[in-house]
Amino acid sequence: MRLLIVGTLKGQLTTATKIAMDRGASVTHASDIDQALNVLRSGRGADLMMVDVALDIRELVLRLEAERISVPIIACGVNTDARAAVAAIHAGAKEYIPLPPDPELIAAVLAAVTDDTRELIYRDEIMAHVVKLAQQIAPSDASVLITGESGTGKEVLARYVHSRSNRAKAPFISVNCAAIPESLLESELFGHEKGAFTGAVARRIGKFEEATGGTLLLDEISEMDVRLQAKLLRAIQERVIDRVGGTKPVPVDIRIIATSNRNLVEAVRAGTFREDLLFRLNVVNLKIAPLRERPADILELAQHFIKKYAEANGVPARPLSAEARRALVLNRWPGNVRELENTLHRAVLLATGDEIGIDGIVTPDGTRLDQARNPTVAHATLAAETVTRALVGRTVADVERDLILETLKHCLGNRTHAANILGISIRTLRNKLNEYADNGVPIPPPNGGGEIRGAA
Repeated sequence: MRLLIVGTLKGQLTTATKIAMDRGASVTHASDIDQALNVLRSGRGADLMMVDVALDIRELVLRLEAERISVPIIACGVNTDARAAVAAIHAGAKEYIPLPPDPELIAAVLAAVTDDTRELIYRDEIMAHVVKLAQQIAPSDASVLITGESGTGKEVLARYVHSRSNRAKAPFISVNCAAIPESLLESELFGHEKGAFTGAVARRIGKFEEATGGTLLLDEISEMDVRLQAKLLRAIQERVIDRVGGTKPVPVDIRIIATSNRNLVEAVRAGTFREDLLFRLNVVNLKIAPLRERPADILELAQHFIKKYAEANGVPARPLSAEARRALVLNRWPGNVRELENTLHRAVLLATGDEIGIDGIVTPDGTRLDQARNPTVAHATLAAETVTRALVGRTVADVERDLILETLKHCLGNRTHAANILGISIRTLRNKLNEYADNGVPIPPPNGGGEIRGAA
């Protein structure tokens, strides 16, 4: 984590710097706003700024906005001055901390503002396979394309790859290609020279140069304009870039990781994405399955988020009730891990009893996450419960077979839905179906077709 400290802080600068460095931050100093801007333009960059509250924070915020530099600001002051703290927050600072600095307070602020504490939480076999592949390719410099629906954790996996690479001690720089206007994205990536266009008040180093020695994440790369894709392709192939308005190529040493929630093969067919660029990016593909296909991850992530938000809000980490657990596993989670996290955050805040019940597992509009949200799953669950009523006098294997086949039948042959209901992995389900087929048992095919015999 890169920390830029701005101002003198009346002698507390040395102490604050030591605390931050002890917490793993690399620290740069700037005496005033002009020097701080020069640091940011130079490519040394910052993930967080701690700024003396005596400086004009409003001016700093406006100048950062004018140059499209996005860095969170923490205001610091040596006096307990409530008025100064409020003014700093109103000016655009994310937080105010008093000095002399408290080590735990600074550590908490660093973690909260930079969000460097995100963990890779998984248990499902499908995700375990992806993580194993990520670990295997992490030490290389090969380009990586991470694909998956929105909210599945693509950026978290990208940071995981970087942290286990030979570049782990160098910067990890992320650019959201969908969030930056097309006209500005080239400058954001490659930088610009002074006067290259209106508003270019000084030379600005782009993200490619800022990431030199480390990893550059191109988030949602499918949103990049085709014309800019040609320049990106050259940068990846030749490891040189041209600043906007520049006259000579600039060499760069980076690893590229890209993410997309769209099918880039279809984008190539549609003419919105270059095929040669896809080949360059897709040396290794890490495909993250949607959360609904990773049932074992749902409760693992839920426990993690409950603990996280209980600690953050100073409330007990209550366990989930059986009904709440069932609702979580059966839900479709169109927003994936991001939606699950928000849901559990609300649940932690709403819970009042000894455990988090179904009443606390609600969507933003107050809808309960029960079976009413998914009639197919509700029907399948009812069918599975009906099968279990007549167990006496039968073997476990027979009961298991009938339960699996009846659940699959009422899921219209959908293997993923059936596995979610049964609480087993899709691989285990397929192995069971192959076993039954080999013994001559009719297996419901996908899409609700007629009975088939043979491989599932």
